[in-house]
Amino acid sequence: MATPEQVSVWVGLDVGKETHFADVLDNDGERLFARAVANGQADLEALLDRARQHGAPGLVIDQPGSIAQLALAVAARRGTPVAYVPGLVMRRAADLYPGEAKTDRRDAYVLADTGRTRRKQVHWLDTSSDELLAQLRVLNGYDIGLATDATRLASRLRDALTSIAPVLERAVGDRLHQAGVRDLLAAYPTLTALRAASQSRIERTVKARSPRIAAKVTIAIAAALAAQDVTVPAEAATGRVIAELAAELDRVCARRGAEIEEAFLAHPFGELLATMPGIGPRTGARILAEIGDGSAFANGSKLAAYAGLAPVTRQPGTSLAAESRSLRGNHRLKNAMFLAAFASLRDPASKAFYDRKKTEGKRHNAALICLARRRCDVILAMLRTRQPYQPARPAPSLAKAA
Repeated sequence: MATPEQVSVWVGLDVGKETHFADVLDNDGERLFARAVANGQADLEALLDRARQHGAPGLVIDQPGSIAQLALAVAARRGTPVAYVPGLVMRRAADLYPGEAKTDRRDAYVLADTGRTRRKQVHWLDTSSDELLAQLRVLNGYDIGLATDATRLASRLRDALTSIAPVLERAVGDRLHQAGVRDLLAAYPTLTALRAASQSRIERTVKARSPRIAAKVTIAIAAALAAQDVTVPAEAATGRVIAELAAELDRVCARRGAEIEEAFLAHPFGELLATMPGIGPRTGARILAEIGDGSAFANGSKLAAYAGLAPVTRQPGTSLAAESRSLRGNHRLKNAMFLAAFASLRDPASKAFYDRKKTEGKRHNAALICLARRRCDVILAMLRTRQPYQPARPAPSLAKAA
């Protein structure tokens, strides 16, 4: 495969569901050709073969997944490097070109020219064939969709509970992530149904899958029953909706986690990342899916900038220089790194670094961002050396050394 430095022909590809549009430029910015390309193997191969007649081609896209998957696979087979220009960067770059039209042809040209003029700034994707890594990326997308569905169902469930019994929503609304609470609402979704059931039956229902909170939930339910004896209209119909939502939420929660954990731990890099404090199967899978083997990043600073964890210096005019958090970067990676940093606070070394930043005057989120930035260096070193996480050993004191 050609390296990014060897690319001399730039294929900007504005992807679409059925048809892409390609604009091909040379290193001087002159258009070689432009054409619509069907989202099929034969047309994509013909596009890259025609571009190769003019030099070493490089593909530039603004959509690295979903409808662009076939284009990425064809590029990998043809040994064509692929540059990724995020959508926000693409839109800002488009403002620098004449005209205000939003067309496939114009977008393809902007992509090609951005790759040509920002060869070292664009992010070059790893298109090598790694079945486990590709599987992780698919499962990550599926997991994100399931998380969205779970949030939507939980919101609807809490709204339905509030409509018939606000006290019941306050008692169990914050515990919908517990399987036992979902079982309880599926079986006894209204105050009337809960009154008909004994306290021992309520506790047994919750205890079957959430034994630690069974007693607390039973007490909270008893308090809710004592606080409201008014039956609102259409309680039975709303109860059927609540029971169905609780059952559907339980099915969605059950589909999350198991397969992605298995795929993550099956990957060699997954085993490495799992040794680092705060990285679990879900956050680790998302980090691994976004950065691969880390070879695309020269150092931890580059990785932090890509994730949007590096601070941004703002010094307008003669004002004093100030640093603020970046609003750019890969938000999926940034969220995973932030959550992993938060979970790592149980580790003494991470907690000590966090406390030091708090002592310097940083707030909670800013201190966590600093910790996540520091962990970028560690993660990249682990991936390059293929060595598991090793906590830093405290330096021996002078007294002990003597």
